Amino acid sequence: MKKIIALFAIVSVFGFVACNNAAETTDDATDAVEETAEEAGSLLEEAADAAGDAVEGATDAVEGAADAAADAATDAVEGAADAATDAVEGAADAVEEVTK
Repeated sequence: MKKIIALFAIVSVFGFVACNNAAETTDDATDAVEETAEEAGSLLEEAADAAGDAVEGATDAVEGAADAAADAATDAVEGAADAATDAVEGAADAVEEVTK
């Protein structure tokens, strides 16, 4: 009977030791998860910053292209207006010569 009680005591001691080790392992796993979450958060922040920079760059490029197109259109309209003015003046001169 004493041997059986001693056997139960030894088994219960191993059980307590195993539970304690499992608790420590859980703490290590929790720490690892927290570190991974922090790293993931910093990577997400960096990715968001990079995406914001890319959007700003694309916006600047589009604005530059729009400005260039507006300038080209303005120059074309001014050129057409000058040509039309020259044509009207030429026609007026021709009419004056014919009426003289």
